Amino acid sequence: MSPARIPEENQPIPGAEDERKQTEVSRRTFLQWGALAGASAPVAGILGTPSPAAAAPTTPTVEPAVELVEATIAELQEAMTRGGLTSLNLVNMYLDRIRELDQSGPEVFAVLEVNPDARRIARRLDRERKNGHVRGPLHGIPILLKDNIDTGDRMETTAGSLALAGNPAPQDATVTARLRAAGAVILGKANLSEFANFRGFNSSSGWSGKGGQTKNPYVLDRNPCGSSSGSGAAVSANFVTAALATETDGSIVCPAHINGIVGIKPTVGLTSRAGVVPISHTQDTVGPHARTVADAAAVLGALVGVDPRDPATAASAGHFHTDYTQFLDPDGLRGARIGIPRGGGFYGYSRFTDAIAEDAITAMLGAGAILVEAEIPTIDELNADDAEIIVLIYEFKRDLNAYLATRTGIPAHNLADVIEFNLDHADRELKWFGQEFLELAEQEIFTEEDYIAALERGRRLAGPEGIDALLAEHDLDAIFAPTGSPAWTTDPVNGDHFLGASSGPAAVAGYPIINVPAGFAFGLPVGVSFFSTAWSEPTLIKIASGFEAVTHARQAPTFRPTIPFDEPVGNAFNGIAADPRVKHGGHNGEIYLQSLMKGYARLRKIFHSL
Repeated sequence: MSPARIPEENQPIPGAEDERKQTEVSRRTFLQWGALAGASAPVAGILGTPSPAAAAPTTPTVEPAVELVEATIAELQEAMTRGGLTSLNLVNMYLDRIRELDQSGPEVFAVLEVNPDARRIARRLDRERKNGHVRGPLHGIPILLKDNIDTGDRMETTAGSLALAGNPAPQDATVTARLRAAGAVILGKANLSEFANFRGFNSSSGWSGKGGQTKNPYVLDRNPCGSSSGSGAAVSANFVTAALATETDGSIVCPAHINGIVGIKPTVGLTSRAGVVPISHTQDTVGPHARTVADAAAVLGALVGVDPRDPATAASAGHFHTDYTQFLDPDGLRGARIGIPRGGGFYGYSRFTDAIAEDAITAMLGAGAILVEAEIPTIDELNADDAEIIVLIYEFKRDLNAYLATRTGIPAHNLADVIEFNLDHADRELKWFGQEFLELAEQEIFTEEDYIAALERGRRLAGPEGIDALLAEHDLDAIFAPTGSPAWTTDPVNGDHFLGASSGPAAVAGYPIINVPAGFAFGLPVGVSFFSTAWSEPTLIKIASGFEAVTHARQAPTFRPTIPFDEPVGNAFNGIAADPRVKHGGHNGEIYLQSLMKGYARLRKIFHSL
């Protein structure tokens, strides 16, 4: 793979030498502060507080302030306000961590490229803070962008494809510009599944021609899931504070679930897609990955607003909030009415996932939630329908060609060029799997009439007659389901081994969904999802933060090479192995059996890694 380009920390910057001497943290100092010593050691980095095995630096650069590993945005802001930490310190420590753990050591390969201007940006933001100007909660906070999000700087935007490598994009994506305006430091680009996993039938999530294969930081031979795999793995591994991801169906929530973090997939139109390499303008959306609901909410608030470059955002007027942290509530489950659909393929594909979901249901009941077992009325019809694939294939060529028309100095100017480039460079681009989706889209196998009918049918079945109907019938605030199975072993030959997912209805409807960590199976994270109707992010954040507060399921990864067969790890967040007798939580066995049988048919129809 191409290693992330990390500028040396001693690279001179004109006019900043005195400031550099005062604020820059060297690689040696960072390592003395408890960075990971080996691939199997637990993470324990403390800013200004050396680990017991490390000698204290002779001249501490910062006072004891906050733990780097698992540090929240609020904690980092407090440390910077107090003066014991600067944005430049933070950038340097993350860059060192990326160098030591992402590009060497465990070699997670989550970070595709590092921003050569990150230190300069951090210095400027530190000067602003020193002069009394703090832009908001993201001021000085490093954030990674998935590499399908444009940056009008020296970094490339490739969607992982060598066909898009070359000149950088001419301007920032709208979400990038909004992060910069909020004071965030764009630290770099995260690896992804090439073209957001809309390329080949047997793809391996997290693989791109430019970046190679991203690994799961919990168990390195396991898959990080979804096209936003690098974003999820980097945030989980504490290579960055937060990251932007994109989703068409599953690629915010699946990497969040499998990498043990929070992912918010917003309502389509809440965040702009202008300057984002597309799959489908009907289903694409941009949202945050973070380690806590609070951090994800803080990032989301910086992204929203009507954007003339993306007409879909016009519908968000009157629905968006620039501060989603106001909806955080540790008691957010109390009185919340939450639907539990047992059918439709949401359960039955993994007994470990089912066991963690049952523990989550018990936790919600204990926290005062009102749970109603009820089905999405159209779920079987939706699962059996081909509406989603028709819409995605029809829109992909048109949307991608429109995006590529904004780019210059790269090999591909349209989808046909991408296909030809891959054939000409098959040794690098097609060595593991093909490009069947690209070819189907280029051939225009569906007519406009097929597309219009599928667009109407899918939205209706998933939205008004599906999710909305269930919410209205039982006066529900949200719907709950496990997000997916524990991570499978990465298999470049045969591709992904998906067992099940719950992202489909919200994806087709264009509705929001939030993943929150819920437990572990053999040391592999498992998450649960809450979803609801359009513009319901405030309600979902309240519920998700309440769930997080009562479960505290998030644990930092330790970069284990594999899972030994003779020493399995506990399965649920309470450390108790999943009981093989528990198959449906004591509920209707017929519904469970129907779910089990229909789940496999559903997997042939649905996309949950895009």
